[in-house]
Amino acid sequence: MIQYFAYTFPMMDFTKPIEISDRIYWVGMYLENDPFQCHPYFIENGDASVLIDPGSMLEFDAVVKKVNAVSDMARIKYIILHHQDPDLAASVPEMEKRINRKDLRIVTHSRMVPLVKHYLIQAEYYEIDKHNHRLQDGGLRLQFVTTPYCHSPGAFVTYEPATKTLFSGDIFGGIEESWEFYAEDDYFEKAKQFHAEYMPSRDIFNYSLSKIEALDMNLIAPQHGSIIRKEKIEPLIEQMKALECGLYIEQGYKDRLIHTIEELQAKDLALRASLQEIKMKEELLFQKTKMADMGEMIANIAHQWRQPLAVNNTLISILKEKSQMDMLQSSELSAKLKEMEHNIQYMSRTIDDFMQFYHPRKEKSHFHVYTVVEHALEITRSMMGKSGISLTFRNDPVLSVEGYMNEYMQVLISLLNNARDILLKRKIKEPAIHISLYLSGDDVLLQIEDNAGGVEEENMPRIFDPYFTTKHKALGTGLGLYTSKMIIEKNMNGTLSVANTREGAQFTITMEQSNADLSHK
Repeated sequence: MIQYFAYTFPMMDFTKPIEISDRIYWVGMYLENDPFQCHPYFIENGDASVLIDPGSMLEFDAVVKKVNAVSDMARIKYIILHHQDPDLAASVPEMEKRINRKDLRIVTHSRMVPLVKHYLIQAEYYEIDKHNHRLQDGGLRLQFVTTPYCHSPGAFVTYEPATKTLFSGDIFGGIEESWEFYAEDDYFEKAKQFHAEYMPSRDIFNYSLSKIEALDMNLIAPQHGSIIRKEKIEPLIEQMKALECGLYIEQGYKDRLIHTIEELQAKDLALRASLQEIKMKEELLFQKTKMADMGEMIANIAHQWRQPLAVNNTLISILKEKSQMDMLQSSELSAKLKEMEHNIQYMSRTIDDFMQFYHPRKEKSHFHVYTVVEHALEITRSMMGKSGISLTFRNDPVLSVEGYMNEYMQVLISLLNNARDILLKRKIKEPAIHISLYLSGDDVLLQIEDNAGGVEEENMPRIFDPYFTTKHKALGTGLGLYTSKMIIEKNMNGTLSVANTREGAQFTITMEQSNADLSHK
């Protein structure tokens, strides 16, 4: 067995675990005269503790001894493997025997699994790319950031946000003849050779560095070299960005790369111009949709105004005639004026609804979906009644979301108008639209279902495409569903989907439930 030595470092006892942050420990060993020091780490989290990059059999006894000094091997539930090399992963099968848990999980990237299985690992794998690059167990929260090809295809780093500690695997590692536990000002010189030889290229390395420097870090704990404290992190990253590594070491490659970069820059300029054109076209589509929706709204307002205007006109004629014949009683005059005032207030509310619908909000707000649906039904109910369409609403008045309330209502009204059009086009005998509002998990679902027979299967994949429509040219532009999907998915991070039911088409707006207290609103 290789011995570990403490006398080289008079300020620290490396025969014991060293707490580098709250409940985070270095549990490695010092190999005398070995510039390639390997560092396992341990996160103490009760029965869901974590062992990070456990190392090879060279460090096995030391790692087990240090973990047991902090907690107990049997309390390890997760072993994180940032890559597949033996200096990091070879001891895992023996670690499994000491831990002896059926729920032990090997946390790694799916690209790594075909390689690390050759160590004869028995535990099941927790593949980070299949779990949204996160792990949570009790009070423990870990975030995984992929760093592809630094130095393996499935490489990643682990960020612990509570202490702002980054376990960086090979990145920020160093080769040190005179090893220091904490990095000093000259650490870049010690890390330079390792990165120049192990990182494939400056571009790939800088891509990973850009993802890492976006994190709020107090400490970087690499698998090799020295631990890096907060004040040294930013200057070290800046030095690393300019490092010539991998393919960049060869002059021939650099010369060819410069030519390629010049070509790509020219293509990039052309692409940016093309993207700007697409953006302008999307804006034009959106404006056309607003105009189309405005036409629908004006038709609704005209229909809602027609009856109260006719009633008021009749009342005025009656009052005028009776006044000329001296037959008008004051009580009758008061009653008729009150009725006319009621009709005018109704017409005024219709205009208020119209103005509120088309007045954009620049900031998101929390709102009850029930309120928006009721408002949309108030606007469209008259037109639906004229068309003989039955409207029902199964609601949950307490469900709320965060977004742009008026845009949400615009989408709803557009979906209702589409349902009405298809019901009339297909001449359904008992046309009906059913609206359901309910909670599914953490999401609020609003479903609009008609009984018009559904969307043709050949049209289903294209139904949200711009300019796709099955209507006659005089009846529609095909912009409504495309823009509705953009509003929900791009502006409010929700989803708008469609499916066929036994009766017809069902459109579903899905948004995350808001936990804001709206009881006072």
